[in-house]
Amino acid sequence: MQYLTMNDGNKIPQLGYGVFQMSSADVEKHLPEAIAAGYTHIDTANAYYNEVAVGKAIKASGAKREDLFVTSKLFPQDYPYQKCKAAIDATLERLDTDYLDLLLFHQPYGEYVDGWRAMEEAVREGKVRSIGLSNFNEHKIRQILDVATIRPAVIQVEINPRWNQHPLKAALADERFVWEGWYPLGHGDKALLAMPVFKELGEKYGKTAAQVILRWHMQEGNVVFPKTLNPQHMADNADIFDFKLTDDEMAAINRIPQKPYYTVPDEAPAWVWGPNDYSQQA
Repeated sequence: MQYLTMNDGNKIPQLGYGVFQMSSADVEKHLPEAIAAGYTHIDTANAYYNEVAVGKAIKASGAKREDLFVTSKLFPQDYPYQKCKAAIDATLERLDTDYLDLLLFHQPYGEYVDGWRAMEEAVREGKVRSIGLSNFNEHKIRQILDVATIRPAVIQVEINPRWNQHPLKAALADERFVWEGWYPLGHGDKALLAMPVFKELGEKYGKTAAQVILRWHMQEGNVVFPKTLNPQHMADNADIFDFKLTDDEMAAINRIPQKPYYTVPDEAPAWVWGPNDYSQQA
């Protein structure tokens, strides 16, 4: 496994296991398989409604808590300062853990500037080790930076060969953020995986197109957590540390025309403010 050092000095595994759109039953079945396969970085969220299952699966795996890196995310309804403090405690309770390695604001809406104080207090109280933002654009990230006494360590946004986020990374390079990418394989985009550049590089290195893309992520310095319920795919996704793409090969991938799979709206869509009773988890 490779690790990156965040701007707060903490280390983060570069390859993780994501549980987005997984049922609690799937999490309890497959997360222990991922941990047994060597994955130590687990990415969940309040809005995934599977934190309780993540906590159970971690216990069932037999892994030591200190050997794992656990991330969750808060949704905008819980950003106001007092609500944020309670939401952090509730997240820890659902996950059945004393601390989180990383906690993110999940969506860039609502009272995130007010809530950032609660995130910082959670760090000082030992409830959270690192904090960051998910889906925030440059302007909204800078709103946090203007008030932060503990800067975000991680920014999680869509990153893949079709949307490499180079302009955003360059604009914020001085902040030394670690960048996490969702949709790392293009959200199952078969056209992306079938591109000649990945076919050719796969043949050269004896790897699949997905493994080539994940290797590109590693060399780009991205943290990714591809989701799979297939133990063989778990093993394949982790089998990317025995080869290295050349500078020319990286440049060829970075010449792919850019277009995001999803554009985060400036204003919150209606679904953001929907019901969020996260206590209703099995």
